[in-house]
Formats: sequence, structure tokens, C-alpha cells
Amino acid sequence: VLLIADVDGKAAVAAGVTADLTETVSAVDMVRTAVAELGGKGGGGRPDMAQGGAKDPSKADAAIAAVETLLKG
Repeated sequence: VLLIADVDGKAAVAAGVTADLTETVSAVDMVRTAVAELGGKGGGGRPDMAQGGAKDPSKADAAIAAVETLLKG
């Protein structure tokens, strides 16, 4: 799951991955991909749960598309 919220004009990003998928999908990679599209840097956590923040929540659609591309590999 990928969540992007507008919090007072900034983007808050969170991702979660079920235990059976963490060998192939990392929540950290998902967050970092989304954050980059939103004008931020970094993000972190664990393979099953990660979070980050960025400057521009208006680019949420582009961030979701970038994560979809990541997941399709």
C-alpha cells in the first residue's frame, strides 16, 4: 500500500508491504521513489513499513505512477 497525504501544503508519504512480499518489494524503495517525484529526498524505514516527506503534494499522481513503474519492474 502507498499513501500520500497533503499535510499543511507538504506531502507525507507512507508505504507498507506484507511479509510475504518483502523479499521482492521494499517499502523503502516505494517511499523513496514517491518522494523523489514529489520534490523531496530520502525516506526510510524497514522493508515492510517506510515513510518520508516532500515539498509538493500536487504531484501525487506522478508519484503513484512512478511507484507503479517500480513495482512492474
